[in-house]
Amino acid sequence: MKPVALSMIFSLVIIVFIPLYGLMIASPEAHAQANQSTQAGSSGRPLPRFVSLRSGEVNMRTGPGVQYPVDWVYRRKGLPMEIIAEFETWRRVRDWEGSRGWIHQSMLSGKRGIIIIGGVRNLRSSDDAKSPLVAQLEPGVVARLVDCLGGNGWCKIEIEGLVGWLRHVDFWGAYKNEVFD
Repeated sequence: MKPVALSMIFSLVIIVFIPLYGLMIASPEAHAQANQSTQAGSSGRPLPRFVSLRSGEVNMRTGPGVQYPVDWVYRRKGLPMEIIAEFETWRRVRDWEGSRGWIHQSMLSGKRGIIIIGGVRNLRSSDDAKSPLVAQLEPGVVARLVDCLGGNGWCKIEIEGLVGWLRHVDFWGAYKNEVFD
């Protein structure tokens, strides 16, 4: 083969195949976003999704059944959990610290909860950082998630009769830009 022909083939490989290879590789974030919006569990509900603990004492197991050992015992009703998989009546969950395990569906509630993360957070009277302060919330405080306004980064919560607004980055228990129906 002539040297000119080899260089043309090499150029063709660079021009055609390298961009195609780039399309096949996606960042983990892009992959997670694609799966988040299209995946459904055996229950027919979307995965992943947030729920909360139904009881003040809930066992998280190493596998989907009572024959598996208890890995964690949670003692906070309303604590948010993210369901990441389903097997029959068992839900694989992740907590705010990243621990994963299996909880029976009867111990989970569709009611939404949040947990304050980071430092002390300001609960505001409206979805504006300049609005009056309602309360200051310590890390680890659990509250009920009432509503989230899509796109503006604020969510309405309720805790012990107090209702106010928190920035989404101040808690764990809702997806970024999540909108409630």
